[in-house]
Amino acid sequence: MPRERLDETGLGLHDVSWTRVSAKLVWTDLVGTVLVGGIVTAGLVLLGVASGGTGGTAGLVWFLIGAAVGIVTLVTALLTPRRIRSIGYALRDDDLVLRRGLMWQRFTAVPYGRLQLVDVNRGPLDRALGMSELKFVTAAASSNIRIPGIPAGQADELRDRLVELAESRRAGL
Repeated sequence: MPRERLDETGLGLHDVSWTRVSAKLVWTDLVGTVLVGGIVTAGLVLLGVASGGTGGTAGLVWFLIGAAVGIVTLVTALLTPRRIRSIGYALRDDDLVLRRGLMWQRFTAVPYGRLQLVDVNRGPLDRALGMSELKFVTAAASSNIRIPGIPAGQADELRDRLVELAESRRAGL
């Protein structure tokens, strides 16, 4: 079995112990992708039929746009499992590091002392699968930091641990 890379060389993150999100997150993302892509594709095909089918230029254009949306939906659905496997987080001494992305990898380090709020969210599908999403509010004005697909019990423990670390770091400032 090939070893999966968790970071690129030169980032200084080789000794980090990464925790991956739940594999169940693939299902929630696939449901959303296929549902939205399928509805948009079906709507565009119906517009093509209403515009005169493939016999007219307008109908053909709607069919082609619908086909393009269908192909993008299919490719996105096929890449979803690998994209979800690329999401991970690590608790280091002074910060939380988040990792995501396939082609464009993104590493975000959140210093514990800058955390102001750790929010646990559970949507209906997440609750059915026993997962949560952690959202972080930091001292930065525009931070959109979140970790999806964490098992519910683990999310509560992680939230409590991060709040504890944030309070201790802010007290030391």
